[in-house]
Amino acid sequence: MTNLINSNQKLEPFHDNVIYETENFVVAIPKMPHIPRLDGGHIWIRAKNEYFKSRSELTPKLAIEVMRLTMLVGEAMKNGMKNRNIEIERINYQENGNWAYQKGKEPSFHIHLYGRTKNSVTQTWGEALVFPNKATGFYNNFEAFKEEDIKEIKRQLTILEKNEKYNLENWKG
Repeated sequence: MTNLINSNQKLEPFHDNVIYETENFVVAIPKMPHIPRLDGGHIWIRAKNEYFKSRSELTPKLAIEVMRLTMLVGEAMKNGMKNRNIEIERINYQENGNWAYQKGKEPSFHIHLYGRTKNSVTQTWGEALVFPNKATGFYNNFEAFKEEDIKEIKRQLTILEKNEKYNLENWKG
């Protein structure tokens, strides 16, 4: 399938730790997270092979696939980190992309999953998240998920995939 509107745009290569894939999307742990692991952590999802500027360009089939995926990954993130003694109270799901404009590029569709904990140090609980420019150094000391965290999130993904709620037959459009 070719997206004629943006056929000249290419996806950036993956530089982060890919932990899960579906037919059309990839899930990764960023090497430089926007939220430190103790504050709830950060995961992102994006299309594997095709460029989309925003969710409004997705086909209904892809929209259903990414909605299922955000729910599955969010639940795995909460469950997994709870088992790692980090109690995520909420996941903020955000479709960002504004930083692409700083490079003179169009944004590409991707969704961030930001874990939120009540005892957050860098982002005040109950407040909107803030994302200063990367050049400020704001994110430099943010700890990404540890290897054991990632293993537990992956384990939770495997468990949840078997749940009736995430059965692919229930998600056919």
